[in-house]
Amino acid sequence: MYTTVLLIEKALSDADIELITTLHGEEQVAFHVLMQPRGKQDEFLRAVDDVAFGYLDRATREHDEPHGADALSAAAAGLDHTLRQLRAAGAEASGRVIEENPLQDLQALVENVKADEVIVLAAPHWIEGLFHRDWASQARHKVGVPVLQLFAQQD
Repeated sequence: MYTTVLLIEKALSDADIELITTLHGEEQVAFHVLMQPRGKQDEFLRAVDDVAFGYLDRATREHDEPHGADALSAAAAGLDHTLRQLRAAGAEASGRVIEENPLQDLQALVENVKADEVIVLAAPHWIEGLFHRDWASQARHKVGVPVLQLFAQQD
C-alpha cells in the first residue's frame, strides 16, 4: 500500500479526485488529508493571484471568505466531502483540519504514518511561488519524502 499525505485548502473537485486517485495506477493508496482553512492572513495574496489569472470578479470578493469559526466550519465540511469522495473512488482516507502551522503538522504526520510522498493540491499562488514561500516549496525542505505540487481545479 502506498501512503500519501495530501495538503489541501478547499474541498476537492471530481477532477481533482480523479487525478490523485489515478497517479499510481492500480496500486492501492491510503490518503491522510490535512485541510488548511483559508483565512484572512492570505486574503491580499489571493486577490493578487486572482488578478494575475484574470479572475477579476473573484479578486473583489476575497474579503467575503469566511474567517475564524466560520472558516473552520467551512474547512471541516470541505474535508468531509473530500474524504467521502476519496473513499468512493476506492481509496483509504482519513484527515483533519489544521488550525496552526500546516508545515509543522505536515512534517509530524509524514513521520507518524511513514508516508511515501506528499501531494500539495491547492490553487496556484504566483506571489508565494515566486519567492518559494508556497507550501510545496517549504515542505520540500522539511518532510524528507518527495513532494508533488498539483494545482486544484478552479471553479
